[in-house]
Amino acid sequence: MDQPSEQTIPAERRSLWQSVLPYLEKESLAAFFLGVSSGFPYAMIGATLTTRLAQDGIEKSTITAFTLAFLVYNFKMFWAWIVDGVHIPLLGRLGQRVSWMLVSGVLVIAAVANLALVDPAQNVGATVMAAVLVGAAGATFDIVIDAYRIETLQPYQLGTGSGMSQYGWRIGSAGAGALALVVSARMGWSAGYLACAVFALPAMLTALILGEPVRRKVVIAKRGLAEVWDSIVGPFAEFFRRHGAWLVLLFILVHKIGDTLANLTFRLLFNDLGFTNDEIALYDVGVGFWAYLIGVFIGGVAYARLGLKHSVLLALVLMCISNLSFAMLAAAGHSNWGMAGAIGFENAASGYGGVVVVAYFSALCDLRFTAAQYALISAGASIVGRFLTGTTAGGLIEAMGYVNFYLLTTVLALPGIVLFWWMMRTGLVDAAMGTAGEVGEGDARDDP
Repeated sequence: MDQPSEQTIPAERRSLWQSVLPYLEKESLAAFFLGVSSGFPYAMIGATLTTRLAQDGIEKSTITAFTLAFLVYNFKMFWAWIVDGVHIPLLGRLGQRVSWMLVSGVLVIAAVANLALVDPAQNVGATVMAAVLVGAAGATFDIVIDAYRIETLQPYQLGTGSGMSQYGWRIGSAGAGALALVVSARMGWSAGYLACAVFALPAMLTALILGEPVRRKVVIAKRGLAEVWDSIVGPFAEFFRRHGAWLVLLFILVHKIGDTLANLTFRLLFNDLGFTNDEIALYDVGVGFWAYLIGVFIGGVAYARLGLKHSVLLALVLMCISNLSFAMLAAAGHSNWGMAGAIGFENAASGYGGVVVVAYFSALCDLRFTAAQYALISAGASIVGRFLTGTTAGGLIEAMGYVNFYLLTTVLALPGIVLFWWMMRTGLVDAAMGTAGEVGEGDARDDP
């Protein structure tokens, strides 16, 4: 007699083992390797580039403006439909997702190599352009990776699959960041960046090994201008026809403002507090890495045990509080214990939140429009915070000081908490759910 699958067992009745077991399944393992490749382009134009520019003597206002390169990620929804519908000649025989994974991976490698060869001290403009190109290539890579992950995972695997993806993302970003620091200290920044290009390979190899996702659904063949136009507007039209879709979008836009505004300024704080590259590598990369992994594991289990809504609400509260730890570090000054505590708490909260929030956003997608809709959701999730970071963070720090700045980021996180709580109470969280979070024919797994 068939036993109920994890998807059909209520969250509160699942055993700890039933909540952990999906971590070991091939779909979740695939999500891990996809995450490794997804994380490294972010590190190349994020904290690593911030450290590189600071060591080259670039002004703070100019350094934080470089984060505008991340805005390319926020506009990826405008070309995500291409990944869903444009067939790549020859390589397309391997499958739509597989062929795009290979092409976008090669583009990322080329863009990172280009950034490696520019000299910020000699030509800031060329460095900006190189960073934007990494952002564009990385955004396209992310479109394919996210679609591949969502379409490969079954609904009951969304929490643990997102957890494994976050594990991979952290390893990819932290590993690439650490490798760049270590190699650059000995051979220069160009060599450090070039060495990190290898992190594009895990996703490309995963796609080649697993092939096309079994849950992938095709809407229409792209044959003419009318069909192409439908493929562009169709994903957005479907999403906004749902009850409460505009409030869901508002939540997506505001929920991470404080966290994003704070996160991309941490390396500036460390540099001004006098931490060395080795200390940053030990505490930010080392302690933060393990804290993040613990948070990710707890997030995957909590998603299965608490359910989607309560686990997401808890994540929002933890990410809000985490900003306070950096206000305390800024007040304490150069303290290794203070840095370890702040980094540890922030990364544990981010790891937990990354799992449950990504699982929720994945469940919002319609499987007919996975790439385009997740691009819309993930872009909206950080566009406001990234814009504020790139345009005002450096100026706010100089005007307010680090302590008041991080207190401000804590306050900015409160609207997202209140909005999601209200959406829970009114039923809008359930009303706006997509088909990726629903069990379809052949999706549920029967235990022997």
